[in-house]
Amino acid sequence: MDDDVYKLNPSYTKTCLHSSSSQLSFLSSRVSRRRNCAIRPFHRVQPTRISCSTAPNQVQSPAVQTQDPKSKSDCYGVFCLTYDLKAEEETRAWKKLINISVSGAAGMIANHLLFKLASGEVFGPDQPIALKLLGSERSFQALEGVAMELEDSLFPLLREVKIGIDPYEVFQDAEWALLIGAKPRGPGMERAGLLDINGQIFAEQGKALNAVSSRNVKVIVVGNPCNTNALICLKNAPNIPPKNFHALTRLDENRAKCQLALKAGVFYDKVSNVTIWGNHSTTQVPDFLNARIDGLPVTEVIKDRKWLEDEFTETIQKRGGVLIKKWGRSSAASTSVSIVDAIRSLITPTPEGDWFSTGVYTNGNPYGISEDLVFSMPCRSKGDGDYEFVKDVIFDDYLRQRIAKTEAELLAEKRCVAHLTGEGIAFCDLPGDTMLPGEM
Repeated sequence: MDDDVYKLNPSYTKTCLHSSSSQLSFLSSRVSRRRNCAIRPFHRVQPTRISCSTAPNQVQSPAVQTQDPKSKSDCYGVFCLTYDLKAEEETRAWKKLINISVSGAAGMIANHLLFKLASGEVFGPDQPIALKLLGSERSFQALEGVAMELEDSLFPLLREVKIGIDPYEVFQDAEWALLIGAKPRGPGMERAGLLDINGQIFAEQGKALNAVSSRNVKVIVVGNPCNTNALICLKNAPNIPPKNFHALTRLDENRAKCQLALKAGVFYDKVSNVTIWGNHSTTQVPDFLNARIDGLPVTEVIKDRKWLEDEFTETIQKRGGVLIKKWGRSSAASTSVSIVDAIRSLITPTPEGDWFSTGVYTNGNPYGISEDLVFSMPCRSKGDGDYEFVKDVIFDDYLRQRIAKTEAELLAEKRCVAHLTGEGIAFCDLPGDTMLPGEM
């Protein structure tokens, strides 16, 4: 940060009431005189955290003065003045506020996702939300910019925004935690090294969720390697049901539907029952055996079995790399769409006879897959945020062999992070480098 910012004791946290909606860079001493700020003790010794609400400010703040910390509200800015859902329930069908925490909130995926959440596209046009955005010290200024854009967009359903770098504060009372942030893989870094570095991040976030989030929080892990990161996270959150943790494989499912539709010459809404099995890596298994096109088995519509086993499968496994080569960047927009799809699959009843893919805890699965992994499998939901495994799936030798390969990879990754899951000394014997381009 610049030299002219406030130097605060890390055992204190600073909260500010803005004098105008454009003043989000509240660390600058040049504008500090126009804000009403108070310093209050903070029990844990942690990095300074800034919290702010983003909405048009309708009042002018008075000259700087010291407030009694005990009188400070948990809200800031205009939300302290206008946020009263109980009163609004008399004229509007408001639902209870949902707290959504997002890590990596200054990144490109979040930049697409946050506006979908705030607009009502995800949870519905009558569902107010609060966004709690987690960044890092290095990305904090960009995080302020994200909050400014949300503020300027005037979303009526966005009732609160907080930004910070401390997961123990950002995850407070979270009902949904969308864990996007992860360290990219640098030049010369082995996959084992990436597992360890990102594993430490997700171990800490799991502990924070365990300490301060809702006991029924739903967690979607996007940061790669997402399956094993999700396993690390749930192992460090013993008070949260393991089945509440998901690793995002919905983008892979969406890609598979697109390719099957193109080959069959139909629109992709005719494609259903597509499963991605296993790891979000190049060992993932796009299942054409159980998939359907316009209600018929894919193998009856697309009779080229060799294309299905080879070209189709490889296209899905390597689609992200091809996109990066052409586009020059990773698939941030389509990833954000797939996060929306993943959430909707859990809060909307699954259409009769269909299912969706998500990476979930394998304990109790009916497919013979090793327990104590996070493995992408076919699931159905009643729309209550929960899910159940699909039982009416079929297997052949080809599918079982492919599933065994991705299972072996996840077992090896699990051994590689044993020190982060409380299972002893780590031992890395990864069967090969199956890195996805998005990890770079």
